[in-house]
Amino acid sequence: MPTFVRTDQCDGCKGRDKTACMDICPHDLMKLDRDGSETGHAMRAFNQEPEQCWECYACVKQCPQQAIECRHSADVVPMGASVQPLRGTGSIVWTITFRKGNMKQFEFPIRTTPEGSIDPYGSKPEADIAKIGEPGFFTLGGVQKPGNPDELIRK
Repeated sequence: MPTFVRTDQCDGCKGRDKTACMDICPHDLMKLDRDGSETGHAMRAFNQEPEQCWECYACVKQCPQQAIECRHSADVVPMGASVQPLRGTGSIVWTITFRKGNMKQFEFPIRTTPEGSIDPYGSKPEADIAKIGEPGFFTLGGVQKPGNPDELIRK
């Protein structure tokens, strides 16, 4: 289910040029209705193309006012329930509110390492296109099949 903005909670990120949800949305779906001409709610954000929403929850987690929600499918959250994350500096707390009003919370750390400390290519060899046909170039274990450069490289 796509995200939706609760206009009673959204403050348009206090009149900034770009809201937090606009800044984080990987599909550029969030928009600020400055004068209220598109939604009837001036200075409130909204999802301009709900059908295109990836349901990545980036905007839901990023919203400082907790004004963005998403209805889950029944395989993630029971039918009729809602979920709302609250992001802190070291963890994120997910609150599930069930149809009958009872709530359950789950807390998870945001990171396990200091920001900027990860070196994703630290243990990887430098790329060498001359080795693309060698067995094991793409895999380290199991079945090793030599790559065919004509199938793997777009020219």
